[in-house]
Amino acid sequence: MKKQIILCCSILLITFFYDAKSQGFLQAHQGRIIDSNSGEEVLWRGMGLGGWMLQEGYMLETGGPQFQIQRRITELIGEDKKNEFYDAWLANHMQEIDVDSLSSWGFNMIRLPMHYNLFTPPIEEETNEEITWLNKGFELTDNLLQWCKTHNVYLILDLHATPGGQGENADINDYDPTKPSLWESEANKAKMVALWRKLAERYADEPMIAAYDIINEPNWGFQDHAGDPNGCSESENTELWDLQKEVTEAIREVDQNHIVIIEGNCWGNNYAGLPELWDDNMVVSYHKYWNANDVGAIQGMLDMRNDRNVPIWLGETGENSNTWFTNAVQLFEENDMGWSWWPLKKTGGNNPLQIHKGEGYQQVIDYWNGAAEAPSETEAYEGLMQFAENTKLENCEYRKDVVDALIRQPHTNETKPFKSHDLTVGDNLLIYAVDYDLGKNGYAYYDVDASNTSGTSGGASWNSGGQYRNAGVDIEGCSDELTNGYNVGWTMPEEWLQYTINVEEEGSYHVSFRVASPSGLGKVKLYANDVKVSETITMPNTGDYQAWSTITVEGIHLNQGEQKLKLLVEEGDFNFNYIEIEGPFDVTEQPKILEKKAINQKKE
Repeated sequence: MKKQIILCCSILLITFFYDAKSQGFLQAHQGRIIDSNSGEEVLWRGMGLGGWMLQEGYMLETGGPQFQIQRRITELIGEDKKNEFYDAWLANHMQEIDVDSLSSWGFNMIRLPMHYNLFTPPIEEETNEEITWLNKGFELTDNLLQWCKTHNVYLILDLHATPGGQGENADINDYDPTKPSLWESEANKAKMVALWRKLAERYADEPMIAAYDIINEPNWGFQDHAGDPNGCSESENTELWDLQKEVTEAIREVDQNHIVIIEGNCWGNNYAGLPELWDDNMVVSYHKYWNANDVGAIQGMLDMRNDRNVPIWLGETGENSNTWFTNAVQLFEENDMGWSWWPLKKTGGNNPLQIHKGEGYQQVIDYWNGAAEAPSETEAYEGLMQFAENTKLENCEYRKDVVDALIRQPHTNETKPFKSHDLTVGDNLLIYAVDYDLGKNGYAYYDVDASNTSGTSGGASWNSGGQYRNAGVDIEGCSDELTNGYNVGWTMPEEWLQYTINVEEEGSYHVSFRVASPSGLGKVKLYANDVKVSETITMPNTGDYQAWSTITVEGIHLNQGEQKLKLLVEEGDFNFNYIEIEGPFDVTEQPKILEKKAINQKKE
């Protein structure tokens, strides 16, 4: 997880889609962002492409900045094969299908975190104070821009890793402390200014470029670097403001059209010492992680907008639960602020796309983490190349619950099925416990621990199992004979799960629960459309949380049509794999059927 210190928080955005041919450049206007042609306000609903041009160790489960990851890979497979891996990574990780998907899901903006070394080499490789340009970064950006134009998605260019690195938090900007940082080298500063001028010159006439985000999350102590390495106690930030002014001036030499975005120190949140704004087409950005989603958390940025008459944008947030996501988007949009989530894909599951590691890559990281022997060069190469292949969207796991939490749930309390469940005459219906409805906590389900507002990454975990879905419901791997791979666990009193089913025929049904518990303390009740349809059901003692048993309740009356089944936990301490519904039965035949079922269960 990224280290962030959260101070104030909040941002601007509303979504209006226009024909790309009629779109004007976006402009900052009286504290809002508007389309210069239509005058309509535009609210960015964005996604950051973390991990593509710049790898952060936590996304690959390696730890450390990218230069260290590259060294490790070179040690395993050599320089040439390392370059093959990175060519495949850049080609696969972001493709047109990703942009198409983001657009179809409801996002209207992409934030591109750029590593400078794809555009220009480090100063150590330059001669005679010259600046050399590399084609790779420009070509990748050109391709992404074309896809954005095709699918009507704005693109924000974000310098995520500056020449030398802009902060002590090395993972997020590829900072190598053995070399001069951005702040310790005039040559690094000059290269950064020149890069922005080059980018602005190249994209000056592109309306689908929404803005230039000058520098991501600077975190550097200028006044007391030893005591305040990340700059959170800075009272002036003079060097930061001066550099961003210089970059803006360079951009304006070649581009009068595009919004310029500035960020404060301390991971984008310390705006102490900010002078009078030096450009009329400017947006102020802040970042927000792991704190409360209330107005108090963003009041400082609301005040900034009012005092400076400048648009405020929540440039980066995420790495939390679906509940936190929904509450955050509600907060931002109720206060007319746009947002950009982080990231689109990584190995973890609290993002729209989860990358599968594969056995070969798992062996590589196990070796790096001291848990396995070194793989052979061939094994390491194959594992790394398969990992790069797995970054393609079609090979990722789509986490639709995350997208639903960001796009639909902030605007409605309505629930919808996670999967279709049709109870038809003559067929039993099997519902896996983990396939409860999509919707807000308290509407589609209720879980006691639903988000992290501790102020630190990780913090108080909202999910003890951490698998399959990103809500508060605790989900783990399941070893039952019949399973989709997961079960609900860590059940607690008053928690509940809802399942929308379509009942073909009204009648009396048998409902079986597949459960496991070493205590036998669990108790539940079943409701249909908020009407109680069962008395308290006591879970059996099976001896272990993965020793599974079935308990059947007869005479559950279900009406025809859509029914929202709610399983309410009165007492917890049991695992839950699935519900099976069979029927309808003639009530006069139920005693015979139940007797036969009891005999069969006894034989088992």
